Amino acid sequence: MTGQIELGLLVAQVQKSFGSHKALKGVDLEVREGEFFTLLGPSGCGKTTLLRIIAGLELPDSGHVFLGGQDITRLPASKRQVNTVFQSYALFPHLNIFENVAFGLKARQIGPAEVRRRVADKLEMLSLDDLGKRYPHQLSGGQKQRVALARALVNEPEVLLLDEPMSALDAHLRAQVQEELRRLQRELKQTFILVTHDQDEAMVVSDRIAVMRDGLIEQVGEAREVYSRPRNQFVAEFLGAANIIQARRDGGQMVTSLGAFDLTAAPAWETGHLAIRPESIQLGEPPADDRNWVRAQVCEAIYRGQSLDVWLSPGFGQDNCRVRVRTNAKNHLRPGDQVSIFFPPEDLVALDHQSDAR
Repeated sequence: MTGQIELGLLVAQVQKSFGSHKALKGVDLEVREGEFFTLLGPSGCGKTTLLRIIAGLELPDSGHVFLGGQDITRLPASKRQVNTVFQSYALFPHLNIFENVAFGLKARQIGPAEVRRRVADKLEMLSLDDLGKRYPHQLSGGQKQRVALARALVNEPEVLLLDEPMSALDAHLRAQVQEELRRLQRELKQTFILVTHDQDEAMVVSDRIAVMRDGLIEQVGEAREVYSRPRNQFVAEFLGAANIIQARRDGGQMVTSLGAFDLTAAPAWETGHLAIRPESIQLGEPPADDRNWVRAQVCEAIYRGQSLDVWLSPGFGQDNCRVRVRTNAKNHLRPGDQVSIFFPPEDLVALDHQSDAR
């Protein structure tokens, strides 16, 4: 097995239980060297347990963890080339910022000159160089988060683990820190693994995303791929708003309560569900060939600044067939307006109902 492992992180058939609760049910995962990878899922899905096993803070019941081709499954946390930034930041209140960042280096008995050089470098990198003599209680939430990052990065780990480090920040500061984190990862070309339940955060920072549910990974892929081509209904709905449409295959078309639709790729199943994102549905006037076009009536419209979210009833009044569309805010639509909407075949995704039923 080890002969097939390339540089990077590999998790192979990892299982973990806490009493009768199975937190991880045989997880397989590969994180490439130098990528920003995110474990995304709801509370209780197992993502933090998996992160703690990678960090060496928990031992798996079975399975293996490899880093750079080395089996580190039973290696103590202090011996791994891995550092973790926690949600609470875990800064020492009695140490100033310089001392907090230097703590791990001093524990490893790195020489004083090298400690000063490396700490100063990381403080400057994270725009903290003027704050070295302050104490944690004198810093803002965003500054504390950057100190926690500096303290982890100064140890030069192969992998940096981030356990929901932005969840305590307000929306504006969270967006700012997300951008800083992405910039920093690209600058360092280092492997970052983030745990979050925030799908917007995952989309902003990630090269690839693993969506987790109930101790298993549902789908892994680039952010754009997982969002636009979800594997099943859980992934479709967890990564944002999605229209889920019951369908039956009839030859080359999908028959639904909205009408008959063409798809770019027909499913193997006879009956199941289709998904399409609200922003993929188009408003307009149907051409002579009106396949995939539906007439509808506006039920509700919500202005969101740059966009307008519109709920439509195809068939004029069939409340059980509501469709959500996200369109340009310049479209002044009001309840009662009648419109035509187009479902592009390439944006209609046939969901894997077998993975949803497990």
